[in-house]
Amino acid sequence: MSTYIEDNRKVTTHRLVEMKARNEKIAMLTAYDYSMATLIDGAGIDIILVGDSASNVMAGNITTLPITLDQMIYHGKSVVKAVKRALVVVDMPFGTYQGDPLEAYHSAIRIMKETHADCVKLEGGAEIRESIEKILCAGIPVMGHLGLTPQSINKFGTYAVRAKEEAEAKKLIEDAHLLEEIGCFALVLEKIPASLAARVASELTIPVIGIGAGGGVDGQVLVMHDMLGINKGFSPRFLRRYADLSTIIDDAVTHYIQDVKSCDFPNEKEQY
Repeated sequence: MSTYIEDNRKVTTHRLVEMKARNEKIAMLTAYDYSMATLIDGAGIDIILVGDSASNVMAGNITTLPITLDQMIYHGKSVVKAVKRALVVVDMPFGTYQGDPLEAYHSAIRIMKETHADCVKLEGGAEIRESIEKILCAGIPVMGHLGLTPQSINKFGTYAVRAKEEAEAKKLIEDAHLLEEIGCFALVLEKIPASLAARVASELTIPVIGIGAGGGVDGQVLVMHDMLGINKGFSPRFLRRYADLSTIIDDAVTHYIQDVKSCDFPNEKEQY
């Protein structure tokens, strides 16, 4: 199997800034377990996000809100054990940082100590400034996340494109600059107009990773289950499916069942 790795050195927050400076795009995918993390790290991915999307694709929840800190730590530990090159980012789950900077501090420390990940990611701007600053004071790198923030879905009431109106776009730009100023090393922009995302990326010195934010940013992120065609129930405009694993798995399992039922499996060569 061929891999795309031009540089086998461990990806760090500093290297991501270097990549932006030389206009090298950053590739980021989610992973939640050892086996998949081994595969995508070996293929040369730059960043692995242990996303709270595990709540949806691994646990079957409708939103990301139900996943707990203990569950995120479990997924984070599983991924880190597999990774040799990629930067590993762990999402801080809903309720662990929004209202109490001290709780955010302790939650982030637990993630770092128990998973051995490289950094954490938080959703929000000025409203969570104190939590981010508290985490940064502990020496923990923070990736920001603006635009559509799934942990706030009950406030939005929809997964529609965000920041289309001038007031919301203005706040997003202000929040992006704030996150850079207080020390975030990178920023995710989700489901916002491409022109707005490109403007933010051009104004910031830190890398800006997009999901549904156009091609004018510094990198892209997708949920692995979506881009591999494991999850077919989610088909937004920004999603490109690179495989149809759902059909492949269905065919393989169907074939296996038929072979077991017909006594074709195991054959003589597959016995001791």
